[in-house]
Amino acid sequence: MRKLTFGMNVTLDGYIAAPGDDLGWSGGEGPDSSPSAELFGWWSDRVAATGLALYGRKLWEGMSSHWPTADRQPGATPAEIEYARRWRDMPKAVFSSTIDKVDWNTRLVTGDVVAEITRLKAEDGGPMDIGGATLAGAAMRAGLIDEYLLVTAPVLVGGGTPFFTTLDSWVNLTLAETRTFPGGVVLTRYETRR
Repeated sequence: MRKLTFGMNVTLDGYIAAPGDDLGWSGGEGPDSSPSAELFGWWSDRVAATGLALYGRKLWEGMSSHWPTADRQPGATPAEIEYARRWRDMPKAVFSSTIDKVDWNTRLVTGDVVAEITRLKAEDGGPMDIGGATLAGAAMRAGLIDEYLLVTAPVLVGGGTPFFTTLDSWVNLTLAETRTFPGGVVLTRYETRR
């Protein structure tokens, strides 16, 4: 059975996007900043190790508007070039009923989210990552997430898109890892107790 991890950058007050889908805080070192080279490399290594990434529509649109050609942009750093290559190569599934075409080693899923994620988890293969508040929320409520990975930036934004959804029952977790990155960014990884 494949492990499913929900991991994203998050504000200290629990949001993956500030009001208006603003992500300017996500670098961890002030408004409109980029993540540290160490954090960016960590995310890049994570992409390289992912057997299948599950995206909601909004996250897919953001990622696919930049990363497919990021390595060909003037001034692209070696780390950005590597990340772009890894992102294109990583198998992806996009869950959406409103788009009709995806590219870059990606397939579109329009059916029942919980049934499809359950099916994918039962397959052989490498670990799966899930991203996007709505998609991850559905998997969270269905008890499908095995691991939560929060990369917390030292910023309060006061509202926006929350990392966690409303749940019908408690989910007990075990702390599996902590790590500090430059700029006061802290990684916490929790495993679901079953």
